[in-house]
Amino acid sequence: MNGVLILDKPSGLTSHDVVNRVRRILNQRSVGHLGTLDPMATGVLPLVVGNLTRLAQFYTHSEKIYEGAIRFGFSTDTYDAEGAPTSPAQQIALQADQLETLAARFRGIIEQIPPPFSAKKIQGVPAYKLARKQQEVELKPVQVEIKEFEILKVEDDHAQFRAHVASGTYMRSVAHDMGQALGCGAHLESLRRTAVAEFTLADAHTLEQLAQAAGNCSVENRAAHAPPHESSLSNQVPPLEDCFIHPRKLLPQFPCVTADELTTARIRAGRTVNLPDTSRARQIKVFASQRDLLAIATRIAGTLFHPKIVFGTEPCGTDTPVRRL
Repeated sequence: MNGVLILDKPSGLTSHDVVNRVRRILNQRSVGHLGTLDPMATGVLPLVVGNLTRLAQFYTHSEKIYEGAIRFGFSTDTYDAEGAPTSPAQQIALQADQLETLAARFRGIIEQIPPPFSAKKIQGVPAYKLARKQQEVELKPVQVEIKEFEILKVEDDHAQFRAHVASGTYMRSVAHDMGQALGCGAHLESLRRTAVAEFTLADAHTLEQLAQAAGNCSVENRAAHAPPHESSLSNQVPPLEDCFIHPRKLLPQFPCVTADELTTARIRAGRTVNLPDTSRARQIKVFASQRDLLAIATRIAGTLFHPKIVFGTEPCGTDTPVRRL
């Protein structure tokens, strides 16, 4: 089974927790994610399955869109609501114009210090491991880009926002730094990722929906004991294939080309081929059929391409026996 799944990650699970659950649901060991979400955060978590885990290299610098809320009045050691307070609580009534002026300072390319509870490494050790042991964590500022940062609503000590950021940006640090600038402390109260690269919440499925589509027996058992109207709704589950992103929608910046049988065989052997591509793109997606993503090929000259990555022979999202949990 090869494909890309978009999960709507629930709060309280790490990204690795979600990967492990999907491995069990699909009975597929080769599952990875395209960028972590903090345990508290929810929303878009792209997962790559089977041979398409090799697509991860094309998503290392993906842009993200977030919606969330910042609470002002005190800071925390994790820069979010799950951490311990690090400053006395203050009563504060925010003004919308005041916060909008402050938000403008965080737009564009800025210097940002990552949170101490983060995966950034200090002499090879993740910062969060040192922070958990209450060891000193001294991270250097890094350059990040916040393309859009809009304050949507201000009420008492809360501010709701929407942000479009480049890879490597921590919204927890934004919240913390805004609190420092106002002198009252602040932390990220909630965060929902609504988009990563070309993937949005419209593409996402919950773990429960995926389990139903995969024929998870615990869901079947619940449906068997549910009232008739609920049972009929539970049976209206989309095919597992429909939970996967159609391969032709992946990496939209790369044109699609369908190879004939002879060319397909040559590509599977890793050989350079001529392909019917009239674009000037440096890289293209090559398909052996409508859904069978065969390779990512790099242009050598004219219509001559060399397969940079060759995927397996199984079309994305095809039915594979799933584990009964």
